[in-house]
This record gives sequence, structure tokens and C-alpha cells, in this order.
Amino acid sequence: MADKNPQTRLDARYSAAEATATDWSEAEARLTGAELFWISTVRPDGRPHVTPLPAVWAEGALHFCTGPEERKARNVADNPHVVLTTGTSTWNKGYDLVVEGEAVRVTDEDRLRELAAAWEAKYGSFWHFEVRDGAFHHGGGHAFVFSVAPGTVFGFGKGEPFSQTRWRFT
Repeated sequence: MADKNPQTRLDARYSAAEATATDWSEAEARLTGAELFWISTVRPDGRPHVTPLPAVWAEGALHFCTGPEERKARNVADNPHVVLTTGTSTWNKGYDLVVEGEAVRVTDEDRLRELAAAWEAKYGSFWHFEVRDGAFHHGGGHAFVFSVAPGTVFGFGKGEPFSQTRWRFT
């Protein structure tokens, strides 16, 4: 679970002179509202793997789900260090976030039921999951759920003033 008051720093090297650090509460609201994230994992041979997915911010962490045989699940089994990004595909407006952390599998069924409800509340009934055997079940398949508490988050304000804020968590 992430700190409520992480260490916050504006990086003046990559920020306009008039820029100020973004408050963590604003970044957290953006993580909560974002619909699409890109996850970066590392293959066993060291090559990167990046793919889009939905995610839910809850109790100070991002949560994603994936089938146990999917590449990202296999990568996380070997190396839990991941990066999740979200933002806009524009240069001169918007805000991008980069969340670095370790993916930890969630198997507690009470917690999984809470997360399943959060997924459906955020994304609609298509994302309805049953919970059993420490996983989400949907249709004929099942998915493992992972929690990524941030170690470091970077925020990039685009447009005047451009800014780069870093939050570090303990």
C-alpha cells in the first residue's frame, strides 16, 4: 500500500521555470480515473514486453489481472519488477504517469471480491468476475490478479508549463 504522503520533488532539469510539483492527491485521482494503462515487464531473455490493459487503483496500489499463461504473467513470475503507464498521446497538453513497482499476486478471496466489484464499477458488466480458487473467473477462463504498490511514480505535465514531478514511497 502506498504512502498517503510520499516524498514529492519537482525535477527542475525537465520543468519550466514557473512549474510547480503536482500534488500527490491529483496524481492519485488521475490513476483512479484512467481507463487504459500500458504494462512493461521483462522476458526471461531480458527483452522488454509491453501491452495495454485495464487497471484499478485501490488502497494505494494499481491492480491488474491476466491469464496465468499470458506473457505478462509468465514474465512477472520470473521478475516481479513492472512499470505501468497512463496518460495522453498528445505532446502539448495532458498529463502522463509512470508507476514503478513490484507485482504481487493477490489470492485472498475477500480482497479479490472487493477488487472484482471495483473492476465492474469502473468498467461495466463486461468486466464481471466470479472469485474462486484465489483468482478471477470470467466465462471459460480465469485470471490471476496482481497488486503493484508504487515505489516511485513520475508525473509529466505537458504544455506550458511543462513539468516533471517524482513521488517516492517508503
